[in-house]
Amino acid sequence: MPVKNLSSEEQPREKLVKFGAKNLSNVELLAMVLRVGDRKNNVVEVSRKILNKFDLKELSRVSFNQIKGFKGIKTAKACQIIACFELARRLASYQECKGAVLSSGDIVKAFKSELSYLKKEVFLGVYLNARNYIIRKEEISVGTLDMSLVNPREVFGPALTDGAKSVILVHNHPSGDAMPSEADLRITKQIKRAGDLLGISVVDHIIIGSEDYISFHDKDLM
Repeated sequence: MPVKNLSSEEQPREKLVKFGAKNLSNVELLAMVLRVGDRKNNVVEVSRKILNKFDLKELSRVSFNQIKGFKGIKTAKACQIIACFELARRLASYQECKGAVLSSGDIVKAFKSELSYLKKEVFLGVYLNARNYIIRKEEISVGTLDMSLVNPREVFGPALTDGAKSVILVHNHPSGDAMPSEADLRITKQIKRAGDLLGISVVDHIIIGSEDYISFHDKDLM
């Protein structure tokens, strides 16, 4: 049944206008993003099928090819879904980074939504000024953490360029388990040693899992 044949109380756009976005279900919100369905299913039905296959967290991390392969989703709709979630991640990061970094929890709030559900390890450098405000974030490497991928020159280059006083290392564990590996411990020590020589303090290394995180500073591992 076409959406226009539904009662006004059942049409996502009419519900949003009348009751506000908070009162729409995930299916209805996704229908608003997609706008139209396919030849056999209206947009609400297409949205329901997508969310039956992917939960909201999974959908936020699907690749272009994964979502484009779904029946009824072509290039434009796949791009709309991916862009929508990327905007949400950027907004979350922006909102959480406005103040000074006072604890490991501040960093986790800022970057958990960006990192916790990635399928590959992503290693970030987060650069702070003398007042502990974030002045830059840099993606250092993507892939299994190894010194061949995480070079101190790449970690400290942005710090020297922007005059950062300290750096916080952040990366995710796609397994979901935030426990540091031997490689994590070894690389942290090597990068901290390089920072000491340059006069740039490496104040923490935070590993983000699917549900929790480990702060090297909080655990006295620095």
